[in-house]
Amino acid sequence: MRMLHPATRNPALRIPAALTALAAVAALATGCGTSQADAGSGEGKQVTLRIPDPGNAGVLAVGKKDGSLDKALAKVHAKVAWTGSAGPFAPAAQAMNADQLDIATGSITSGITSLAQTPGFSFFTATAPDGAGEGILAKKGSGIDSVDDLVGKKVAVNQGGTGEYLLLKALADRHIPASKVERVYLRPDQTAAVFNSGKVDAWAVWSTYSVAELGTGKAEFIATGKEIGSDNYSLTAVRTAFADRHPEVVRALYDYLHTASAKEKAHPGAYLNVNTDAGPQALTGAARKTQIDITRQGGTVEPITDADIERFEAVARFYADQKVTPKTVDVAAHLLDVEKLS
Repeated sequence: MRMLHPATRNPALRIPAALTALAAVAALATGCGTSQADAGSGEGKQVTLRIPDPGNAGVLAVGKKDGSLDKALAKVHAKVAWTGSAGPFAPAAQAMNADQLDIATGSITSGITSLAQTPGFSFFTATAPDGAGEGILAKKGSGIDSVDDLVGKKVAVNQGGTGEYLLLKALADRHIPASKVERVYLRPDQTAAVFNSGKVDAWAVWSTYSVAELGTGKAEFIATGKEIGSDNYSLTAVRTAFADRHPEVVRALYDYLHTASAKEKAHPGAYLNVNTDAGPQALTGAARKTQIDITRQGGTVEPITDADIERFEAVARFYADQKVTPKTVDVAAHLLDVEKLS
C-alpha cells in the first residue's frame, strides 16, 4: 500500500507505508522566481528540460547527437537545454535547489549527503550497483593487496560520496576501525594525479575514473564493489517543482532512459567515443575494452522498488552510524514513483 507524500500535491510522489525513508553544472546563470521550465504547461506550450551536457559517452550523449532524446520528448511537448557539463552530484543538487537545473544523476551515497541539506529534488530511477566498475584501487607491486593492507595508509575518497562509502563499507566488513586508515578528501577529477604521484596509497573510486587507471595496467582493484557488498545504486534526480508541474515529461525521460540503457548494455561499444575517438575524453585500447566489459555487467535504468528503498535506507543508517551524516536521512520521503506518472 502506498500513501501520498504530505509535502506535495502530485499523486505520483509516493512512499511505501511500511517505510519511513546528472551531474555538476558549470557557469550556470543565477535563477530566481518561476523558471522557464515551470512557466505554463497548457496545450501547445513547449517545456524546456535542463540537463547537464553528457560529454562523449553514454545514453544521453547518443541521444543528444542523433536527436533521439528530443524526438522522444517532443511527444510530450518538451525539449532539452544542455546546460553546463556532467560532474559530481553535490553541486548538481545545489543547482537544482537554485532552479538552475532540472535533471542530474548520482549515486545513492552522494544523494544521501545532499538530502541531508534542504533538498529541492526527488529521485525517480534506480540502476543496480556497479559491482565491477567501482572499488578500491592500488598500484600493482605497492604491497597493498587487500583491504587489511590499508591500515596505516592514505586513501583518496570524495567526501560523503561513493569513495568514502566504499572505503568505510570495506573497513566495516573487515572489522577494521575507520580511524586506522587516513581518508584524504579530494575532488574525483583531481585525484588521478595525486594517486599516480604516490601521495596517496589507494583510491576508492567508480568507473568514471577507475577505467582509465585500470586501462594503464599499472593499477588494480584490491576490492571491487561486488566484493565489498556495495549498495551504491545510481539514481536519476529531478527538480521536485518540475516533476510536480510536468510529470508527463519526467515519465517520457524515464521511458527513454530505460529503453536506451538496455541497448547500451547489449552494445556498449556504440555508446563510447560518441563525438570523438581522440583526446582526453576518448577511451582507447585497454581502457575501452575495460569499460565495455563493465557496462555489459552493469544494470539498466529501472523504477525504484520497495526492495530498492530498503537498501537505500540501509545505506542511510550506515552513513549515520559512520558519522558521515549527523542523523539518518529519510530517503523515502524524496522518491518519485515513475510508474504512476502520466
